[in-house]
Amino acid sequence: MVLARREVRTSLRGNAARLALMAGPVAFFAVFFAYPVAAIVGRGLHADGVWQFGRFGEVLGRPDIRDVLWFTTWQALASTALTLLIALPGAYVFARLDFPGKRLLRAVVTVPFVLPTVVVGTAFLALLGRGGLLDELWGIRLDTTVWAILLAHVFFNYAVVVRTVGGLWQQLDPRQEEAARVLGAGRLAAWRRVTLPALVPSVAAAALMVFLFTFTSFGVVQILGGPAFSTLEVEIYRQTAEFLDLPTAAVLTLVQFLAVGAVLAVHAWTVRRRESALRLVDPARTARRPHGAVQWLLLGGVLTTVVVLLLVPLAVLVERSFDTPAGYGFGYYRKLGTVDPSGGVFLVPPIDAVWNSLRYALAATAISVVVGGLAAAALTRRAGRLVRGFDALLMLPLGVSAVTVGFGFLITLDEPPLDLRASWILVPLAQALVGVPFVVRTMLPVLRAVDERLREAAAVLGASPLRAWREVDLPLVRRALAMAAGFAFAVSLGEFGATVFIARPDNPTLPVAVARLLGRPGELNYGQAMALSTILMVVCAVALLLLERVRDRSTSEEF
Repeated sequence: MVLARREVRTSLRGNAARLALMAGPVAFFAVFFAYPVAAIVGRGLHADGVWQFGRFGEVLGRPDIRDVLWFTTWQALASTALTLLIALPGAYVFARLDFPGKRLLRAVVTVPFVLPTVVVGTAFLALLGRGGLLDELWGIRLDTTVWAILLAHVFFNYAVVVRTVGGLWQQLDPRQEEAARVLGAGRLAAWRRVTLPALVPSVAAAALMVFLFTFTSFGVVQILGGPAFSTLEVEIYRQTAEFLDLPTAAVLTLVQFLAVGAVLAVHAWTVRRRESALRLVDPARTARRPHGAVQWLLLGGVLTTVVVLLLVPLAVLVERSFDTPAGYGFGYYRKLGTVDPSGGVFLVPPIDAVWNSLRYALAATAISVVVGGLAAAALTRRAGRLVRGFDALLMLPLGVSAVTVGFGFLITLDEPPLDLRASWILVPLAQALVGVPFVVRTMLPVLRAVDERLREAAAVLGASPLRAWREVDLPLVRRALAMAAGFAFAVSLGEFGATVFIARPDNPTLPVAVARLLGRPGELNYGQAMALSTILMVVCAVALLLLERVRDRSTSEEF
């Protein structure tokens, strides 16, 4: 009887702690996501005191809109499948093989993920379009084709799979797979029966993030697809910015919102059926030098993929940043420190965007880690529908139009008690909306892999839920927390969709500065855009390399 009462008290205390942990993230998303999005949608569908729900049938009945919906869906599925096919071997190589330059290469692989879409679209256009590398070598052009879009999506999302799946893979105990082989299972059968089931939650999380990013693709499709291809995000932008048709944009925003919600619900249901406690070990004990022809061939294939698919487009950007009318030099970089006296793009020297971006990204990372960490801790244990719904809602910012969020910030956060339009914190708040889902998705598979009996033992010994999390969970997930912070910093540094609407002319971020320079004619503006893009790549690579050193140091202290 005493034991039963203790278990009831422990359960009630755990539920109360979970609700307390959820309070902060719920308030954050309600104020800075649900409220702005609802406000902008309401303006589009509510006119003259009447809700115009009949617009749904009118808009969805248009053949051009149906074509947009179809293309948005199938290209996102194709992009996700292609990214997993190409990136999963990379996840294995970075998780299980040890080779010179691995830490540097892992940081470099993440750089494409933070680049503004307009920059990457321009780089791929130079590679795949008229006069590009393929055109010069073999007379092949892929611009205005779906293949250019798919390859650019793989370029963006390769790091998502490598770091999300590889982060868990290198902490799985390889002795479990070795034991299966000792019992007679072949190499492939042992991997399929032991390792693959353990990786399913992280693979599903990576696939979900890739799908959401490609489902809402904007810059890549607009630049590489031409007029023949349009996603929901592109169409929402056109209806809002070009045609000023807010009702149609509101309908498309809600359609995108519902579609993403359905995907998240299916994801949550399938992943929870496969979750189990895992034996996590020191990653330093799982990586080995390549041995055998297969592993060397796999390593060579992954390195070739990284060079051709990721480094070549980046090299094009660097080359163009030095290619001035007077020859190769630092002319464009020197111009970044000056203000155009004829009334250029900015009120300050473009180089100031570097400091602005770092300041905003650090603040957004802190917000993302706090909010996402609390949410991940609340979602660690299996619970009822309320918590599962909260799990899905955390991912919705990745699937809602950034155009809608940006406009929503402008029309809702401009009066007391939330008059933030003149405050610098507005930009980090918008960036954190994208960073929080990455923190949650990176930490959650590791948190849920912790054996529940460890927490139960701590509770039986009298530890409070907070102390149990600090003593049991935190030491095991410190590495995942560092990885989550790196992801949040990276996506905050490169966030463009919502920031472009709220960044002030005297405090631009790097992506906004690049986009504005590219939007103006002239060789000088284009060269400065390439120079800023190169600086963005270097800043990100250095930050991620430092993160790798800190993470490796913290890992060695954990075990």
